[in-house]
Amino acid sequence: MADPKGFLKYTRELPNTRDPQERIKDYKELYEDFGEEKTVKQAARCMDCGVPFCHNGCPLGNIIPEFNDAVYEEDWQLAYEILSSTNNFPEFTGRICPAPCETACVLGINQPPVAIEHIEKSIAEVAFEKGYVRPQPPTLRTGKKVAIVGSGPAGLAAAAQLNKVGHLVTVFERNDRIGGLLRYGIPDFKLEKFVVERRVALMEAEGIRFRTNANVGGNVDPQELMDQYDAVLLCGGSTVPRNLNIEGRELEGVHFAMDFLEQNNRRVAGDAIPDVETITAKDKHVVVIGGGDTGSDCVGTSNRHGAKSVTQIELMDRPPNDRDPLTWPNWPVVLRTSTSHEEGCERQWSLLTKAFTGENGKVTGLKLVQIEWAKSNKTGKYGFQEVEGTEQEIPCDLALLAIGFLNPQYRGMLEKLGVEVDERGNVRDEDYRTNLEKVFVAGDMRRGQSLVVWAIAEGREAARSVDQFLMGRSNLEARDKGFLMAEG
Repeated sequence: MADPKGFLKYTRELPNTRDPQERIKDYKELYEDFGEEKTVKQAARCMDCGVPFCHNGCPLGNIIPEFNDAVYEEDWQLAYEILSSTNNFPEFTGRICPAPCETACVLGINQPPVAIEHIEKSIAEVAFEKGYVRPQPPTLRTGKKVAIVGSGPAGLAAAAQLNKVGHLVTVFERNDRIGGLLRYGIPDFKLEKFVVERRVALMEAEGIRFRTNANVGGNVDPQELMDQYDAVLLCGGSTVPRNLNIEGRELEGVHFAMDFLEQNNRRVAGDAIPDVETITAKDKHVVVIGGGDTGSDCVGTSNRHGAKSVTQIELMDRPPNDRDPLTWPNWPVVLRTSTSHEEGCERQWSLLTKAFTGENGKVTGLKLVQIEWAKSNKTGKYGFQEVEGTEQEIPCDLALLAIGFLNPQYRGMLEKLGVEVDERGNVRDEDYRTNLEKVFVAGDMRRGQSLVVWAIAEGREAARSVDQFLMGRSNLEARDKGFLMAEG
């Protein structure tokens, strides 16, 4: 283990962020340098807790105490070997994961938890810098061909795993660049795209093929995949956004958050913007509807555009500032202030959107009313009611709907293949296998809208299921009840 008294010697410390008024002038990542010696001290805080609940908190089952110990011993190569045994892309999760492992950290019961996410990112970056990360193509090929639809985190993780055991993997992506949500959904100030491109180049060097502008169900016939591949894995994500069907929704200037973020990511990359309405926050009163991470990304992007004002509203009550100790080791409901909020944003809670107002076909305002939440004595379920006399209208030149996603797009690929979906509209499966014999599914397309770290975990598990189908057995790692297992 790391220093047995490390948690007594050192407190939690993270890299400083660049000045908010300076960083909103660019799309570079936010954090300043943090010396390796400081990261070693943070790893030293990992205590001999007996039962490491962080394992279970992490959807990937990362072996956290062991890689912390390796960092404490400054054996970065061993740390990377341990970390990469369970996580294909620690350079992604070390930047954008909300770190459920940290909420499950035993030290976090009465002290700030171990800085696991920062340590994970540091291991990945040191490994790239020192050359520990290099192409490792399989020594033998099975001759089996697998098509993966979607190049988001689930598809990339599955591709890496299946290629590792020798299958010939082709990834189909309907956009013109690889990465899915990592490429088009997450702003560069949280995940610079060289990080994605670096990994994709490594995967190509290992023998994985990528086909862009390949919309399966559109310009690529799904039957082509069924005829030419031994297995097909669907990782298309949950892409149908939840709408807000209120008066004025049709007004110009009301957009889905992901349309705004994707267009901006293309602009930052220097790519051509499709022939659609340009969405910009410059000199506008921006209202972000939805209090989650996507909403926060809209806040940060709007500030970089030069918005006149940014307001983020949320239907739910304002969360408490501090964690209820009884929630440990589960994910707590607490107020989370992101770096985007620090750059400038008014946040409001318990508000119901009633209508958009406008002039000459363009949105100019948003009507709101305060609500109160309470549990029904009859049903036991929580609901809300409007508070009389609290109606208000706020200025709004740009409204961004960041209220989540409903399900994958059914029209096109899923419809043409005849894949069954459940009552929520997600693809129905049994151990990642759909109703079609050689068609599998993973990620948000299967489980619904979720985290990048869950998508990676799903891709790994689905790859194991595909491998078993193709070969009758699999030596790929699998997570079961928090433990990593392999079958002979």
